[in-house]
Amino acid sequence: MKFGKEFASQMVPEWQAAYVDYSSLKKFLKEIHGVKQKYRQPDTPTRLQRALTLYRSFSGLDPRRNKGGSSFDDHDVENQAILVNSVRGNGSGKYETTFLMVAEEGAEYEQEFFKKLDNELNKVDKFYRSKVKEVMAEAETLTNQMHALIAFRIKVDKLQENFDVSGSNDKIMVPMNALQGTTESDNDAKQSSNGCLEIQEENPKKVVSSIRLAPQEVLNHVKLNQAIQAPFSAAKVYCASNTNKTQMNFSKDNLKKIQNQLKQAFIEFYYKLRLLKNYSFLNVLAFSKIMKKYDKITSRRASKYYMRTVDDSYIGNSDEVTKLMERVEATFIKHFSNSNRSKGMNQLRPKSKKERHSTSFGTGFFAGCTAALILALVLIIHARNILDKEGRVQYMESMFPVYSLFGFMVLHMHMHAGNIYFWRRYRVNYSFIFGFKQGTELGFREVLFLSFGLATLALISVVSNLDMEMDPKTGDYKALTELLPLSLLLLVIIVLLCPFNILYRSSRFFLLRTSFRCICAPLYKVKFQDFYLADQFTSEVQAFRSVEYYICHYGWGDFKLRQNTCKSNDIFNTFYFIVAVVPYWSRLLQGNQLESSSLDIFSHGGSLWYLLGPCCRLGATTKAVQEPLVEGQTSNPLQKCIFWSNGFECIAEICMVANCLGSKFIIA
Repeated sequence: MKFGKEFASQMVPEWQAAYVDYSSLKKFLKEIHGVKQKYRQPDTPTRLQRALTLYRSFSGLDPRRNKGGSSFDDHDVENQAILVNSVRGNGSGKYETTFLMVAEEGAEYEQEFFKKLDNELNKVDKFYRSKVKEVMAEAETLTNQMHALIAFRIKVDKLQENFDVSGSNDKIMVPMNALQGTTESDNDAKQSSNGCLEIQEENPKKVVSSIRLAPQEVLNHVKLNQAIQAPFSAAKVYCASNTNKTQMNFSKDNLKKIQNQLKQAFIEFYYKLRLLKNYSFLNVLAFSKIMKKYDKITSRRASKYYMRTVDDSYIGNSDEVTKLMERVEATFIKHFSNSNRSKGMNQLRPKSKKERHSTSFGTGFFAGCTAALILALVLIIHARNILDKEGRVQYMESMFPVYSLFGFMVLHMHMHAGNIYFWRRYRVNYSFIFGFKQGTELGFREVLFLSFGLATLALISVVSNLDMEMDPKTGDYKALTELLPLSLLLLVIIVLLCPFNILYRSSRFFLLRTSFRCICAPLYKVKFQDFYLADQFTSEVQAFRSVEYYICHYGWGDFKLRQNTCKSNDIFNTFYFIVAVVPYWSRLLQGNQLESSSLDIFSHGGSLWYLLGPCCRLGATTKAVQEPLVEGQTSNPLQKCIFWSNGFECIAEICMVANCLGSKFIIA
């Protein structure tokens, strides 16, 4: 792979404008190359110039003997093509290159090239300085958090010791007033000059070593922020803060929560440092590559002089990020991985997820089975002349809504696989955005594997249950084939709820947790994954109605005769309205919760569009239910819903997509 493509693939998307414009610099070099080809003199071949280097003085094999001697290349001022000057101003350096060979043909092109090169170097150096300042400020914040964590840990451990009455006299016991920074005459705790507490035993003869504890005054300026994870937890936290504002619960559970949150903060901070270090390396390498190309085209030796300037610049010479990474590694290994370096480094630098050949093979296998079953279904319908049989209307009314559920599921999974493919192609860190644990997120191949597998099972069920005539002996359809759709649905539910580590357990549980939070929208703090999944549910209203039809068809109908009274049942029609409104209502509650803490005008206006969605659904459902059927026409409420509410609902869907990131809708 060429460096230009590799350079573009390694860029951080958010910092793309701050990288060296490598493609633009290559265009300048192409122009210079064209000018050089135009004015090249035929009587001075480059082969002769290379041969002249054989007559230069030999510098020796041992570079130490010629350390003080002069070098022809370093002091050949007459052949030097550029002169780079560093201008200091406003605490940062600005580099300007003077092109010395102005008398040659095409010198103006080379002057423009070095002007562009200086602009790129100044841009990269300035951006790198700003990012280093940001990470140093974040490092200071994490340092304060670590002070608070250590102090909190000491508090928790000493509270546990105070309740431990089985300890011996030789055990080190520290009074609570000593931990709070106060000392009394009967205490053996002595405060050192740097603010740390030096704890010793009462009997000095039995002292083995002294313990230097971190200062506890930091806890006076710390407030424990509790994430709203359970229903009504916000009300509990609020009441507790009103009853006793100064009391902090120093418990093992709170200590574990703080450690997990701070551990995640260190992992994200270390990842940012890695990106910053990679940014420095790639840009320095880009300058080196482009200068080598320049030397090759112009037959000069300017890269050595310019790369000295790049190496002496802040982006090439600063080691603050490297030292900070080493300090973060040491802190993380000591405090969060029990001094296990291999475990700590695996968490800080997780290995990229490898694509399994079995997944690719399974995806291709099920995709082939799906295509073969679709072809077989078409041939069976044509061979048996099913479209002209009498039972076709009854089949479409009773069985088509049953199988349409799997069609919606497969279609939605294919859309999600497409999303993941484009997220990866454009380097969107969706695993971090959705809060997946590193290495557990699904790729588009895994999603396609599941969708094609479900499509294969659904098509097998359709082909097995494609009978249009009853059994003349029993007077009904085969019970086994009629129960295939229900069995497949139960299989999907069992796999989804399976507690064993099979078929991507972490992703299944993530879906269940997020779905539960969407249902209980006003009782939980809204996160992005809740926001995103609720938008997907608004596009799956007809799939939810199909689940309702399953309950009615197999619960209150005679599935052996493919007869039911669902459409004439008032309870079914009532829930037909409710199921259509629930996804929009859940999304509306999420929007209201976000609006209470947001000042964005689009966020405040977003809930209006989610009120329009239920109105369209209600109107379309009312028309589909109340409209009399034409004789000989099958009932299809979905088509009537789409044709009747096409205008209003499409406007609502488009506005919802514009209002939230990552939302999409499916046009039936």
